[in-house]
Amino acid sequence: MTQQPEILHYAVSVVGKDRPGIVAAITEGLFNLGCNIADSSCTMLGGEFAMILIVSLKRPFSKSRLIEELKPVCDRIGMSLGVRTLHPDEVARQETDGEICMISVYGADQPGIVYRVTRELAARNINITDLNTKLVGTAEEPVYILMLEVALPDGESPEGVEKTLAALKKELNVEIGVRVITPVAF
Repeated sequence: MTQQPEILHYAVSVVGKDRPGIVAAITEGLFNLGCNIADSSCTMLGGEFAMILIVSLKRPFSKSRLIEELKPVCDRIGMSLGVRTLHPDEVARQETDGEICMISVYGADQPGIVYRVTRELAARNINITDLNTKLVGTAEEPVYILMLEVALPDGESPEGVEKTLAALKKELNVEIGVRVITPVAF
């Protein structure tokens, strides 16, 4: 019986000034190494571009080789690189059994919006699976937008989350909406 080669997983993070071609350059380097991209997230934050990727490779391979190959690419495009080896228990897909919801928060920009909302969610054992913020509007009237994707634990409902956040909605003078994301079956 032939033994399957062990699969190694790495978290690769790249951060730097935004410009066209960053994703293409990094993914070309990963492709040339034979990496498979399992999960990824990329975004622009105040003129900076940030991406994190979970990549896998068959052994034999090393973290130092991954860095050795990607560092010149990052240097050429002005990006910083971070690579972390993931242990097998860190790469298991963590699908949620609970309902998935989107929570949107809109209102006048003020300190503490993210903290106050996420503190309430944490107190109810609600796991945040994605979070994005953006400042829009004008310098005179900035509007803060917070979007969260959350996984509800057993016994928690979207209506319960909305009730939990109702007092905070009034206190912060923001709009808060909670809606269920219906999964699509293929």
